[in-house]
Amino acid sequence: MTTTLITGANKSLGFETARRLIAAGHTVYIGARDPQRGKEAAATLGARYVPLDVTSDESVDNAATQIEAEAGGLDVLINNAGIPGQVRTARDLRADDLRQTYDVNVFGPVRMLHRFLPLLERSANPVVVNVSSGLGSIATATDPEAHSAAVPVWVPAPGYGSSKAALNMLTVQYARQLPELRINTVDPGYTATDFNGHSGDQTVEQGAEIIVRLAQIGPDGPTGEYLSLTGTVPW
Repeated sequence: MTTTLITGANKSLGFETARRLIAAGHTVYIGARDPQRGKEAAATLGARYVPLDVTSDESVDNAATQIEAEAGGLDVLINNAGIPGQVRTARDLRADDLRQTYDVNVFGPVRMLHRFLPLLERSANPVVVNVSSGLGSIATATDPEAHSAAVPVWVPAPGYGSSKAALNMLTVQYARQLPELRINTVDPGYTATDFNGHSGDQTVEQGAEIIVRLAQIGPDGPTGEYLSLTGTVPW
């Protein structure tokens, strides 16, 4: 049985990913900060709930202790929890505007990987999926045509895009140093979620597809790559 943990999984992409992986035979832990929403999501899906705030070392440690006690280890970690951050123009941007965004989107996955690596290393096929965004692609951001095609509705959210670019680089660093893991970063596409006021042109089912695929790769699967449903995303 494959044991999978998904952060921020009580709604949207995380919830749909959990639903699909449970259908594929995974034992899924729903990680969520809000106990009521987390328990409700787990009950609806037939998953297990674990209290989890990725901005808290104590919470991450407690989650790892619970999963280790109940499952003995972890096979798949999906770092899905994220926030859009402040809308700011370059002229108005302050360092404090970025702190919360980075704490969730960048430092959160680092906390998770640091604490859960010992559990993942017990697996015969350890897999990590970091949920990024097309907004984390520097190549796309510097190509006006590609950027407008990838993000039809643009808002100045430098914290979000730069945090996802940082997550992408971290993915490469982990992949190089931990070759026994399959660790990739994915762009779900412009999906209708709370992040964008449900203005995205994809359904949650479509957006979750690349996450689900990468969560199920074998030991010979890709690692250190930036992927979407249409293929490799330019860094």
